[in-house]
Order: sequence, then structure tokens, then C-alpha cells
Amino acid sequence: MSRLSRRTNGRLLSRFLLIALLAVPGTSTAQAPTSAVATAADASTAAIDANFRALAAFGPRVTGSAATEQARTFLESQLRSLGYQTQRQAFAYPRFDDLGSDVKIGSETLRGTALRDSVGGTVTAPLVRIPGVGSQGSYRGLTVAGKIAVVRQGSIPLTEKARVAREAGAVGLIIVNTENRDLRGTLGGAETLPVLTVRASLDTMLKPGVDATINVRVRNGDVVGENLIAFKGTTPPTVLIGAHLDSVKGAPGANDNLSGTLAVVELARRVVKTPLSAQAYFVLFDGEEDGLLGSRDFVKTHAALLPGLKGMLNLDMVGVDAAPLRATGHPALVAYARPLPGVTGVEGSEGGSDHVPFEGAGVPTLSFHRGLDANYHQPGDTVLDPALVREVTDIAQAVSEGLIRPAN
Repeated sequence: MSRLSRRTNGRLLSRFLLIALLAVPGTSTAQAPTSAVATAADASTAAIDANFRALAAFGPRVTGSAATEQARTFLESQLRSLGYQTQRQAFAYPRFDDLGSDVKIGSETLRGTALRDSVGGTVTAPLVRIPGVGSQGSYRGLTVAGKIAVVRQGSIPLTEKARVAREAGAVGLIIVNTENRDLRGTLGGAETLPVLTVRASLDTMLKPGVDATINVRVRNGDVVGENLIAFKGTTPPTVLIGAHLDSVKGAPGANDNLSGTLAVVELARRVVKTPLSAQAYFVLFDGEEDGLLGSRDFVKTHAALLPGLKGMLNLDMVGVDAAPLRATGHPALVAYARPLPGVTGVEGSEGGSDHVPFEGAGVPTLSFHRGLDANYHQPGDTVLDPALVREVTDIAQAVSEGLIRPAN
């Protein structure tokens, strides 16, 4: 969709929301002029952009990091200044962390990524190139004992690549990705062989017979995450609007997922003096990138609230136009989204984000998503379009206000 089309859709939806607000008893029912709608939309976009710039300065927001706490404190202060009460919900879990792994060949240092469950350590030995992807037959006729095996990603599980290399006598394993991006994954259980991955662009530097040193620097320990919940009064919520605040290591997380976070906070700001503010929970989840852990803990801890929820709206990766905006979920919620411009409502279920635990607990959910962009989980995830975030905020607001109408 062109930029002009997005702007037109956004103005149409903003006009719809403003006219609906003016129709509330006690306010003027005259149609708001186009200039007033444009001004409101521009002010919303500017507020989103200002928050984005402030939060981006903190850097990647890995759960348990100082940057995540800075971002959470910044947003909590805003929500409290608006008049919301806030609550932090802490939860702990074990996590594997790569503290900075690499391969050294002569004077060159090649950045690597340790695989979860790999043992840590430093090994120096000659490299041996294994044809193909490192299956059992690939090692036939090769002298591997005491060497660092180099295989390509693909075809067989990472666990099997490590097992076969270890059984062949390798003292370390380097897996070369088929793409020029970091390869993360798990070995499925404790592995005594140091294993790391490198990007495809480094393949030609891993020559057979060359001495290399692999440094696998890892940590296993408990991490504490914190969900941030904003609400008004003591009335149980009818609607929950959420997004995850955390990002993966090394990725600034602009689109994934400051975009969704900014939409949740902007929605809370807009509706603070409306009935929706007293019937909604606005939640910034932590630990999403480690397995939806914050939302899972919320569902477990707040089980008594779930039967009263008419809907849980989740916003994830909504600030880059990688694909047209989709709202996927329960038919009753999709019905509110379908008439709105700028979004395609899809009945059904999709995984991978914080709506999943709510859906599993029987709560109707609606997941907003613009697709995976090229910088997904990469250091290049540094940009988002505040106008796109505003547009999805408009849509989430319209759906949420529909859900709390007395007839529903």
C-alpha cells in the first residue's frame, strides 16, 4: 500500500473515532472539521515518535537487562502521570545466555553465536571441512579426531549435527548458516561439545587444515522478568491490550517490539478520560522472546480475571509495512476489525506472540501484525514508522470501544 493510501486510511479512521467521541451524551454532535482530525492524528504521531526516540536510546531490551528496566521505568512514569495505577508482576526462569562467542583464525576474529545447551570453553585445533550438512555419512573417510569440524546448516537437526561430530572425535563444531545472519537455536539437552554458528559470509575463511580457536562463552542462570500492568480503580477488566517490551540480544527492537509497546501506551493516553480506561488493563509483557514467559505467567497468576475478559488484543511488529496489517483471531473480535480501513480481519489462530497463552485459556484474542521485516531479530531493527503505529492504535481503540458497549 502506498504512503498516500496509508495516510488516507489513517485519517478516515481518526475521523471515525473523533466523531464517535463527539456523539457521547453531553458533547457536541457536530462533525469535526477535517483540520481538527488531522491535528489530532498529527499530535498522536508526534507523541509516538517522541517516545520512540527516548526508548531507542536505551538500546536492546533483553529481559533482565538494565536497558529493559530503564524502558519500563520510563513508561511506568508516563502511565502514572496520566492517572493510571501500575503494578509490576515479577517472574523468574532459567536462561542460557551467549556472553560473546567467536572464532579466531590468525589475527582475524569472526563473530559467532553459541547454541543453547552447548558447553562453554576454548578449544584450539585444525579445522576439518565436512561435506554437506554433517550427517553420519558425511564423515566417512575423514580424519576428524582432535579437530574442529565445520558443517553447513540444513536438513538435519542441530542436535544430530553435534552428536555426530562428537562421536566422530571432533573437539569442537562450527555450523555455517545458509544465510548472512545469526543462527540461534537449541541442542535439545546438555552437549559436552563446544558448538557455535557463524554467518554465511564467513564460510570462505574457514579453510581446512588451518588452526583455529573457538571461544564459546555462555552462562546458565536464573533471570527475573517483570510485566508492567496499568489500570484504573478496582473493577476487573473487560478488555486487555498488550504488547511485549523485551527484544532479543543484539537487536534494538524498534519494530519488534517497540512498535506494539508504543501503540499500547498511546492508546492508554488517548482513552484516559473515557469509560474504556476504567474497563481495560494495559500490559507490557516481559520475557516474550524467551518463550512467551511473561504472558504465560500473567495467565497463571491472574486466572480469576480471565473469565471476565471479552477480548485480549495483542500488538506485535506493527511499525514496518512488511505486509498489510492483519488482525487475526476470534470471530467476534474480527467482526469489529473488518469494517475498519487499513486492516484485514482474519478468523483463526496464529502463534508466536503473547496472545497465545490467553487463547489457550479460553479468552477471545485478536493479534495485530504487519509481517516479518528484513531486520527481524537483527541489529538493523532500528526504525519504525510512527504513522503506522498510530494507525494500528486507531484500530485497536475502535475494537476495544466496541467490546465495552453495553449491548456486548
